[in-house]
Amino acid sequence: MKLIFTFLLCSTLYSFSQKEIKKDTVKLEEVLLTATRASKKAPIAFTNISKKELEATNLGQDLPILLNQMPSVVTTSDAGSGVGYTGIRVRGSDATRINVTINGIPFNDSESQGSYWVDLPDLTSSVEDIQLQRGVGTSTNGSGAFGASLNLRTNNPSKKGYAITAHGIGSYNTRKHNISIGSGLHNNFYAEGRFSKILSDGYIDRASSDLSSFYTEAGYLSKNTSIKAIVFGGKEITYQSWYGTPKAVVDGDVDAIQAFIDRNYASEEEAYSLLNDGRTYNHYTYDNQIDNYEQLHYQLHVTHQFNTFIAANLSVNYTRGKGYYEQFKDNEEVEDYFPLHTNASDEGDVIRRKWLDNDFYAAVYSFNYKKNRWRLNLGGSYTKYDGDHFGKVIWDSFPISIPIRSNYYFNEGNKQDISSYIKASYTYNKWIVFADLQFRDVTYKANGITADLLNVAVNEKYHFVNPKVGLTYKLDNYNHVYGSFSVANREPNRDDLVKNPILPKAENLQDWEFGYKLKIAKYYVNANLYYMNYKDQLVLTGELDDVGDAIRQNVDKSYRAGIELEAGAKIFDKFSIATNVTLSKNKIDNFAAVIYDTQYDPNTWSTVSYKPIVTNYKNTDISFSPSIIAANTISYAPMKNLNLSLISKYVGKQYLDNTESDTKSMDAYFVNNLAINFKFQPKWIKEIQLNLLVNNIFNKKYVSNGYTYSYYYRPQGSNDAAITEVFYYPQATVNFLTGVTIKF
Repeated sequence: MKLIFTFLLCSTLYSFSQKEIKKDTVKLEEVLLTATRASKKAPIAFTNISKKELEATNLGQDLPILLNQMPSVVTTSDAGSGVGYTGIRVRGSDATRINVTINGIPFNDSESQGSYWVDLPDLTSSVEDIQLQRGVGTSTNGSGAFGASLNLRTNNPSKKGYAITAHGIGSYNTRKHNISIGSGLHNNFYAEGRFSKILSDGYIDRASSDLSSFYTEAGYLSKNTSIKAIVFGGKEITYQSWYGTPKAVVDGDVDAIQAFIDRNYASEEEAYSLLNDGRTYNHYTYDNQIDNYEQLHYQLHVTHQFNTFIAANLSVNYTRGKGYYEQFKDNEEVEDYFPLHTNASDEGDVIRRKWLDNDFYAAVYSFNYKKNRWRLNLGGSYTKYDGDHFGKVIWDSFPISIPIRSNYYFNEGNKQDISSYIKASYTYNKWIVFADLQFRDVTYKANGITADLLNVAVNEKYHFVNPKVGLTYKLDNYNHVYGSFSVANREPNRDDLVKNPILPKAENLQDWEFGYKLKIAKYYVNANLYYMNYKDQLVLTGELDDVGDAIRQNVDKSYRAGIELEAGAKIFDKFSIATNVTLSKNKIDNFAAVIYDTQYDPNTWSTVSYKPIVTNYKNTDISFSPSIIAANTISYAPMKNLNLSLISKYVGKQYLDNTESDTKSMDAYFVNNLAINFKFQPKWIKEIQLNLLVNNIFNKKYVSNGYTYSYYYRPQGSNDAAITEVFYYPQATVNFLTGVTIKF
């Protein structure tokens, strides 16, 4: 069906002639996102990044990696090379706290609240621009922003017909290929499309990625009306690298590696890998230990400008997702899959698939009024999510016969989110007053049997009121200062509700922001102070569940406070610099760390007691929250159409949990990349662009993510210390990506 659709689209594209889009129709593109984006003088900390800026390093790596230079941002890659599963944190807040919208449509997964960019590989090639709002930001659609919001706008319709093809190769057998075509405007109609393929073996052993995606758009544009139908999606097959690499292996500590082997009863094959594979070690060796998932998005946007003062937008969306991850598990007990079989001796190996089959529906609307001193936005959204979770055994070596490919567990999750907001700003002389009020009603239900064969019955409802106020003072045409106060509330995610033995609380955030901005033709300076005061924040404990998702727990009082500084200058025609630095404190008033104590009879090795030991930590650092983050880009253009950029990133020390233990931390790192871009316009073609990106040019060995857990396993009555395991996600040493883009 998709191939037929693509063929028809391509046929339509070539049937259209070229015609420029009127300026009036371009303004309609801005109406689409006016309600959720911050304006230039808004009392909000935000940064915009354009299509041109993204193109310079868009050689196949995931979108979070391309945003790495933005203020307060830290990124990571499971496979170590930026292709496959990647993550992003802003001000120490992980992806589940970052609200993401694509053309105003919520993108975060409704249950986990995370954003999985691997499902939409090469989306960047179809993005016009991105706005990252830090802190609570303005009211948006979908799950509440608790650290930041990321607002993506896909391509503006091209003024003229075009064809573009891009191809690249790089380290770890990385390849990227795409082709894009567009019709231009003909009798108010247009159509565009893109298809992409990305392949990589990954820096980590076997952490391969096989990614494909497409983007199609067709629409009608007139002076006052825009109708856009967009269909895009992706399919990913990635070899799992969720387990990480033991700290002892990353450090090359042979004695510590052997101790890890001994206490974890590693097999002879695994022990060999641990001792010999080095920092690219991957725990998984089964050939088909993959994550296989496909996601399709259908969007329809209708925008109308009623007069010079009033415009409105209505958008509807349907997202379809389905896939599984496959696992080989050895020495499993049959009763863990089919409890009717209770013979403890019935053990064997298993290959299982855990499935997710889901549907997401969304409707988003906004009314925008702009006249004289007033700016008003009224908007909201309705979203509904239905997700089925189930597992199948596709092969086993059990000594008895069990049903193959039937569900051994099944549960469903249903979420409904209704929100509405009104925003207003009023300009009086040099003052701009801003106010924003949002209401959200969220219902989440989950029923059935979990993968651990436990009953689950969740029925939770939340009602949130999120006010925001701010004030901007224009010192002159180039300088302004601002201040704002915002409140955000956020519901727990599925894992919090299903896996936590104690019902988690909803979170509350009070966010204070104060800033100064200077913008003149050749330079800019931004400074922003923030204080984010949390009640019942769900912080990462440092542990992961069996599929690599972070485990969280409520803490009563915590805060994030800091200063963000940005500056940029075009010193002369050939030389420019852009830099930013964030200095922060991220603290928990009181954290209760739980370690389970298993004591056994040394004669029989049978467990005689199992109990939690709780230790309280006062005024401790929040996990994964470095106190310093800095980025710098120096660009030099020695000749026309040639640009050289040195791209640098510094991330301070991070703790893996909330105990502020040096043993459970990641060292600070400073990494430098070199980008070279050259364009030329031969007579027979519009443009050829050559790109070279050399990452980590000084061959720094560093880690950007990790996890940890501790436990007691000791003879009854002994005082043996707790055992602590630490795992890291090593990032690639020096590597390169190179590509050519041809525009017709």
